[in-house]
Amino acid sequence: MEIRINDSWRQFIGDEFEKEYFKSLGQFLDSENDKYPGAIFPKEEQIFRAINSCDFEDVKVVILGQDPYPTRGHAHGLCFSVEEDVKPLPKSLQNIYKELQSDLNIKQPKNGSLSHWAKQGVLLLNSVLTVKEGEADSHSGKGWEQFTDAIIQSLNTHSESIVYILWGAKAQKKASFVDESKNLVLKSPHPSPLSSYRGFFDSKPFSKTNDYLVANGKAKINW
Repeated sequence: MEIRINDSWRQFIGDEFEKEYFKSLGQFLDSENDKYPGAIFPKEEQIFRAINSCDFEDVKVVILGQDPYPTRGHAHGLCFSVEEDVKPLPKSLQNIYKELQSDLNIKQPKNGSLSHWAKQGVLLLNSVLTVKEGEADSHSGKGWEQFTDAIIQSLNTHSESIVYILWGAKAQKKASFVDESKNLVLKSPHPSPLSSYRGFFDSKPFSKTNDYLVANGKAKINW
């Protein structure tokens, strides 16, 4: 696996790439790509897209997903996001858009790309950064969780007044790395159709995020 991350992140998490767990992870991914060519998502050059889309010091919001979409053509390195030409949209993303309209009266965008969020300082990070086609959670427990833990820990150590939006039980485990006295943590069920009705809808994460950012002297997100 080729590691491509920008310098703003490398100074904080670069040491992770030299650790044994990450070397083992790289060997696992190389083996998976050899066995299942073209069936490991996202493409290698997009694996670190979330952290390459906004510099470390620019992160204002962290939205944490589980692992990439296992459907061919969907995953592109930003959690919950898909490329602009993907139709129909994944159901979790449809529910996110429904909540966005309910919360801020923003009509459903024309496509499912959330890259405009990332450009404003929203870190769209999955807990696990790769997946095998058709098999959700297939790359869990291989080391990605430790790597993304390190990302959250670094942000918590070196930044503050960040909003952490944690949807679902797996994402909420990361809350243990966040100092809630100097950041805002928003928790709700996952937007998946299996759980969204349990409290994701009407949780108002987008307005709560913007209210907090403005109160802490930061520009709000143009969702």
